[in-house]
Amino acid sequence: MEQPTSGAGPADAADGTAESLDRPLPEGVRRKVVALVSDAFGGLTVGELPAQLRQYARFTPTRRAKFAGNAMAAALESDPAFRRRIGERVGQTQPELAEALTSGAPPAAADPVDVAAAAYVLRPAGWAKLVAAAGEEVQRAHAERADEETRRELERLRGELDQARGQTRADTERLRSELESSRKEADSLHRKLRSALSEVKRGEAALRKAGAEADAVRAEAAAQVSAAESESRRLKARLAEAEASVEAGRRAAREGRSVEDMRLRLLLDTVLDAAQGLRRELALPPSSIRPADGVEAVEPGRMSPKDIAARALSETDPALLDQLLALPQAHLIVDGYNVTKTGYPQMPLEKQRLRLLGGLSVLAAQTGAEMTCVFDGAELAVPVLLAPPRGVRVLFSKAGVTADELIRQLARAEPPGRPVVVVSTDREVADGVAKAGARPVASALLLKRLSRV
Repeated sequence: MEQPTSGAGPADAADGTAESLDRPLPEGVRRKVVALVSDAFGGLTVGELPAQLRQYARFTPTRRAKFAGNAMAAALESDPAFRRRIGERVGQTQPELAEALTSGAPPAAADPVDVAAAAYVLRPAGWAKLVAAAGEEVQRAHAERADEETRRELERLRGELDQARGQTRADTERLRSELESSRKEADSLHRKLRSALSEVKRGEAALRKAGAEADAVRAEAAAQVSAAESESRRLKARLAEAEASVEAGRRAAREGRSVEDMRLRLLLDTVLDAAQGLRRELALPPSSIRPADGVEAVEPGRMSPKDIAARALSETDPALLDQLLALPQAHLIVDGYNVTKTGYPQMPLEKQRLRLLGGLSVLAAQTGAEMTCVFDGAELAVPVLLAPPRGVRVLFSKAGVTADELIRQLARAEPPGRPVVVVSTDREVADGVAKAGARPVASALLLKRLSRV
């Protein structure tokens, strides 16, 4: 056991110390050196250890190599005494390798890493070459292993590439099949879409047609509703008229006289006044027949038909209105707005009413005739505040009733035989009151007469 140690004598040590490495230890050799120091570490006493390594004395070889590897490598390099003690422990544990290194002939079958690590620790002559050669061998072995691993990895990658190519071909075929199927499905969808668009267009056309028909139906319905509302207003007016007649009859019955009695009395007054007027017109004496009338004699000249025709007046002569109002119990009914809009339409409605009623008041005082002026009140939101002038009755039509209808009601309310004069240029009003026995005259005639007031 003393031979490896003596083999590393002072002369050899001196020779070995003179040598040095021109490059760092290969990593594999360094790990092996740390492992040798860690194993030999336990055989030394604390006093034989360098100061920086004594704290690791109680560590296990594995922990020592893990936590004190750098410190042991540094101490091995810088402390010759510590390196010599480690070399003695290596010579004891590996005597054959130590002897071979000391003799300068390392065993060919030994691991180059083990040879290099032992040479680094023992420092025999030529140890730097051994370490360098071991490093090269390690690198060569590492390169060979890397080449082998690279070949195996290349073979594996080639296999995976072939497999991937096969998978790619299969996927390509599958995708082509799916693409063809998708194209066919897309063509089918396009055909269905075109058919759906055609259906939509036909539906839109049908919808437009139905909308036009619906609009026509709505328009027709609106016209029918309007006609029905107009008829309803007319019926309501007739109903209101009938109700007013019934109410008047009831009032007359309560007062002990009927409407017919009132009409007959008014007609009798009219006949009496007409007789008196005829007497004044013909200048008849109080007695209708005298004894002297039976005596034949030459009478004064009488008026011929030519003379009577000369007394006829034009329809536009205001004197015609004076003659009509001079009739006994004459009643003048005026279509108010028809007259004012004919004579002075530029004025506001309020001033139109006041101007017409003022003229009618003077005319009533001059003729003594009954006068009624009718205005359309269907568009009024509230009743018109108006003080009727003396001798003139002012009426506004109710909601839903026109002034024309109210004028016809007034004409129908008069008894047959009473002189009733209606002033209006409305042909419908004129025809309606004419059927009731009234005498229609144009608005221009009343305007001319009022201009003389």
